[in-house]
Amino acid sequence: MAASIEDEFQCNTQDYYSLLNVRKEATLEELKSSYRRLCMLYHPDKHRDPELKRQAEQLFNQVHQAYEVLSDAHSRAIYDLFGKKGLEVEGWEVVERKRTGAEIREEYERLQRERDERRLQQRTNPKGTISVGVDATDLFDRYDEDFEEMPGGGFPHIEINKMHISQSIEAPLTNTETAMLSGSLSTRNGSGGGNINMTVRRVMSAKGWGEVEFGAGDVLGPLVGLKVFRNITPRCFLTAQCGLQFSPRGLRPSCSLMAARHLDQNTMGYLQWRCGLNSAMTTSLVRDTKSSHFTLALQLGVPHSYLMMSYQYKFQDEDQTKVKGSLKTGWFGTVVEYGAERKISRHSVLSATVSVGVPQGVTLKIKLARASQTYLFPVHLTDQLLPSAVFYATVGPLLVYMAINRLIIIPYTKAQKEQELELQRKSSATDIAKKKQEAESAVLLMQESVRRIIEAEESRMGLIILNAWYGTFVSDTSQKQDKAKVIDVTVPLQCLVKDSKLILTEASKAGLPGFYDPCVGEEKSLKLLYQFRGVMHQVISADTEPLRIPKQTHRIESES
Repeated sequence: MAASIEDEFQCNTQDYYSLLNVRKEATLEELKSSYRRLCMLYHPDKHRDPELKRQAEQLFNQVHQAYEVLSDAHSRAIYDLFGKKGLEVEGWEVVERKRTGAEIREEYERLQRERDERRLQQRTNPKGTISVGVDATDLFDRYDEDFEEMPGGGFPHIEINKMHISQSIEAPLTNTETAMLSGSLSTRNGSGGGNINMTVRRVMSAKGWGEVEFGAGDVLGPLVGLKVFRNITPRCFLTAQCGLQFSPRGLRPSCSLMAARHLDQNTMGYLQWRCGLNSAMTTSLVRDTKSSHFTLALQLGVPHSYLMMSYQYKFQDEDQTKVKGSLKTGWFGTVVEYGAERKISRHSVLSATVSVGVPQGVTLKIKLARASQTYLFPVHLTDQLLPSAVFYATVGPLLVYMAINRLIIIPYTKAQKEQELELQRKSSATDIAKKKQEAESAVLLMQESVRRIIEAEESRMGLIILNAWYGTFVSDTSQKQDKAKVIDVTVPLQCLVKDSKLILTEASKAGLPGFYDPCVGEEKSLKLLYQFRGVMHQVISADTEPLRIPKQTHRIESES
């Protein structure tokens, strides 16, 4: 899925305030002062060497771009709200130049809606289901005399007796209208059929929507249907549906009405009435919490009436494991189901359910859901209630899963995570290398200016930066091994000294000219050793902590 535009704004890699070393509340005069100083430092005409001239042009353009944005109230408001990416959204150039944050946000939301409309043509939501029914009753229901006469040396006969394939896609027409196309094919014991459906849904308001359905098939004939959803109150909604089936036996009208209400934060109550070929009245209670899911349903109808109760427990683990059980009894018999579900990869969920009933027998249902595709494998083991069938249906999938999980799934997911970490490391290393190169280029351009600043400061016994380190500091015993996590920023800081003062704002220091982040994602600090009026001073400052030197509290007391 495409990330939203809000998420894109979080990936800002350059802080204009840090680049200019100004406060976020900086006045236009403060911006001009910092801009002029950096322009004098990086102006390309000051460098004759072609390589230094090229590097100066890059840094000069970055400083100029930062000043252009922050010196314009309209652009600055957009940058403060949405970052650098916000300025790249199409349409700002035709927007009236508004001043308040609320007005800027309103215009942004309008532009976002327009961008969403352009993306509608590229978006679909495909969903599919493949079901393969397996008849394995010969494993448990065969007789000895028949078994001896079977060809093939007495191996049990297992066959696929039914299949079902369905697929659907969505095609958004506008922000309020969506067209859905779906189709299915089914076969059972050598005979089958298919159908195709076209649905158009329109969102009327925040409270409801309606859809019209048209369908055709080779068995039941054409279908016309209408469905409406409406929020009656914040805690109650209503769904009504009616249809007309043109079958070979004549018209078959059908309709249904469902009302639902939030009984509390985690509990829903449903009441449904259905009229047509299978008329029924159903009421159900559903409670869903973080750790469990409970359903109780009662249906009275023709030809089926039943009482159903199910419970699912959710383990709070990384694999989102769930165990479930249900009991369903009615005119058709009684069915008990139990099973488990587990996430086996980022996009895949595997579940197995054992169904034991009278007169249905024993069935093992295996389900694999991967993204929007679902694969079902119902394996019918026996028409009778045989303990052996129940045992193998329960233990068999568990043993197979444990073997596959240990031999395939765990090594695969481990390799996948290692691959992702390696890609992240490479990406991070590439970004750090680029920032490092830019910082080194800036330091080369600063050399002449720093020499003049030091001479001026020495002549009046002013502020001299002796050593400055930026990054993640470790203990003295291991510092040599982690030297790469700290960078020397003596030259960049000396270059920022003006009138024997150094002032750093609360912005991250990684954005300062000549700086870069040597340890992305870790806490960083700045350590300085400086001399003022012939006295040694030392200070350690957090990355986003404002700093002003010289300061009396930084003074290193000399030993008597």
